[in-house]
Parts: sequence; C-alpha cells; structure tokens
Amino acid sequence: MSGIDPLKVALDQLALAAEMLDLDPNIHEYLKHPKRVFIVAVPIKMDNSEVKVFTGYRVQHNDARGPYKGGIRYSPEVNLNEVIALAMWMTWKCAVVDIPFGGAKGGVCCNPKQMSLNELERLTRRYTAMIYPIIGPYTDIPAPDVYTDAQTMAWLMDTYSQMNGYLVPEVVTGKPIHLGGSEGREEATSRGVVYCVEEACKDIGMRIKGARVVIQGFGKVGWNAAKILYEEGAKIVAVSDSKGGIYNPEGLNPYKVFEYKKKTDSVINFEGCKNITNEELLELECDILIPAAVENQITKKNAGNIKAKIVAEGANGPTTLEGGKILNEMGVFVIPDILANSGGVTVSYFEWIQNLHREHWSLEEVNAKLREKMVNAYRDVRKMAADKNVDMRTAALMLGVGRVAEALKTLGIWP
Repeated sequence: MSGIDPLKVALDQLALAAEMLDLDPNIHEYLKHPKRVFIVAVPIKMDNSEVKVFTGYRVQHNDARGPYKGGIRYSPEVNLNEVIALAMWMTWKCAVVDIPFGGAKGGVCCNPKQMSLNELERLTRRYTAMIYPIIGPYTDIPAPDVYTDAQTMAWLMDTYSQMNGYLVPEVVTGKPIHLGGSEGREEATSRGVVYCVEEACKDIGMRIKGARVVIQGFGKVGWNAAKILYEEGAKIVAVSDSKGGIYNPEGLNPYKVFEYKKKTDSVINFEGCKNITNEELLELECDILIPAAVENQITKKNAGNIKAKIVAEGANGPTTLEGGKILNEMGVFVIPDILANSGGVTVSYFEWIQNLHREHWSLEEVNAKLREKMVNAYRDVRKMAADKNVDMRTAALMLGVGRVAEALKTLGIWP
C-alpha cells in the first residue's frame, strides 16, 4: 500500500464537490459520515483444527436513493478507513450511473491466498451469519470484490437463505448464472470501462483500432478489459499483476497471457515480453492506460511521467487528488473511477431486478441496457464538466454528490 489514507482522499473529494456545488454545510456534514459501521470478530476452525479469529466489516454509507449496495473483499490490507472510503465511493457511483441504490462495502481482513476452499467457505458463512441482521434484498445487497467471486456469493446467499427458511437469490449479486446470476456480470465492470473509453475516443478524435493499451492489474477487470479491447482491434502492449508486469511494444495476445497466468500464477516471464515493475508500467508510452489494480497508484510523484492520452480508471481510487490535478494540467483525458467502473454495479442492479421478478435476461439484452446506462452517465458527466468548466472527476463527483444531496434535502432528517 502507498501509505495514503483512502478515507482522507474520499473526504477531500467530497469537500471539493461540496464547494463546487455550493452545498448546504449541513448536508455536507451529513454525507461525511457513514450511516452504520458494523465490525465483527469472525472465528472459524481452520483445517488443522486451530481456531482463528478474523476481523470483518460492513459499512453502510447512505441509503437516501435506495438500498445499500457494495462488494465484499477478502484481503490482508482490509481496514476500517478503506471500507468507509469504498462505501462512500459506492454511494456516488450509484448516483452517477443513476441506479436506485446507496453505497456500502464489506471486507474481512485475511489472506485468502493462504486459505483452503473449505476455510474460505467457513469464513464466508460465519461472516454472513454475523452481518445477517443488517443485510437483505431491500436493505443491503452484497456483491463480489477483491478476492471474492461467484462461489463466495453462492455461500453467502445459501447461508442467508438457510437462516430465512427459504431461497432468497436477490440478497446478493454476482452469483453463478445457474443460481440466478445475470448474464454478462463477470465482465460487466470491464465492459463499462470499454464503453466509456469508446465515448472518450470519439470526443478526442482517436480510433480504438490500433490504439496502444496498457493495463495495470490482470484480475477480473484488467483481463476482461484487455480481451474486449483486443477484440476491437486495440494493441495491448503491457499488462501486470501484483508480482510485476510484462511489456511488448508490438502487442501481446491477452488470451495467451491469461492461460499462462493460470499455469504460473503470474504474468511475469511471459515469452517474448520484457519484465517490468508496476511503477514502470504506468509510465509507458501508450494511448490508453487502464489502472485496474488497487487504490493510490497515480500520485503527485509519478503523475508527471504518465504518457497516456486517456486514463480510464478500472480500479477504485487509483489516482490521488494531487495526481489527478497534474494529469489535468498535462491534458490527459481522465475517465474517473466512479464513472468508468460503474458497469459492475449497473449489471448487479439488473441482476437484482431479474431476481425480484424471477426473470432471466439474455446477454444481448443485458449488454444493450448496460451500454445505454454507461453512455448516458458518460454524457451527463461530460455535460457537467462543460457547463461548470471542470475536469471529468470533479464533474462526476458533483453529479453523484449532487443527486444524493438532492434526495437527502427532500427526505429531511427524521425522527
């Protein structure tokens, strides 16, 4: 981790939006605080019969526009400030893409890479039982995040359903398709990033075909973005994971890299490529840079060395405010996280709707609806940026915070 507190970044962003919107100070004060912070000790019996206790969190930031929505991550880096910041970003993200959810986030501080499948199942079920009182299809709907997946959501859904006495598929999203998951959910975040990149390319007069793309992070978001852009004719010149990156100016085949990573657990040492660090990767010559790893990667220290024309933020909070300021001064077109990566929560919303109605939509229908939502959100942010003469991040924050503030103002404070 970079040592930068994500909560400070989130609060600074809120302050910026509040200032630009001339927000009522009372509403600004209200939005600074999550509505509920739930911290639980999660004891589980490990495979060797030893009992270990993990710390779990569920933070519900704001529900003025609808039920809480947000992922659950398993990582040794999980801490309270990070979870609060992520919950806050979820609130703005849902508002930017105009879906009727508020923001939440969850996490368990553990190292899933050192745990067996059985241990992860026990952890998930115990954590679910402990946050059971505050989640539900009309109150708070979890989803996968870093190091959690469709299997994790199946365990969560089953545990919740067993405690309720009947099947409740709509309590989580990001489930396996055969258990009520949505078509297209797995690559929804990446597809949303690509739809935004397509719109940005139109705006700056650049073609995706032949564009040089660099992607930091080769997990769900990075790999799917690489695949979709590669299919559209872009040249993927570098990708990376937590162990390091690979670079080939002639371009690489993401499918082959993905197969290689499955075998070796990393992209490094891939044939025909030069190994590089994650820091070097961010500063490569390219047209489109997609930071899709973790927060605080582009800071005041390295922002001046970024050579991309477009930075599309696949990760949450990959750019600090100071880093973002430098990118704007250099004329880099930044598509901020709360817009760029909102495809995931949008298709989660579609999944929730399908579950509530016991329907199943086709992939074509899901992707068409996703494109419409993403393009409309992109255009709303672009218009706000033009009207207020601000950069895209400030515009997205103003749009998101403004919509939540409007809801709060109308609802009032009761009791």
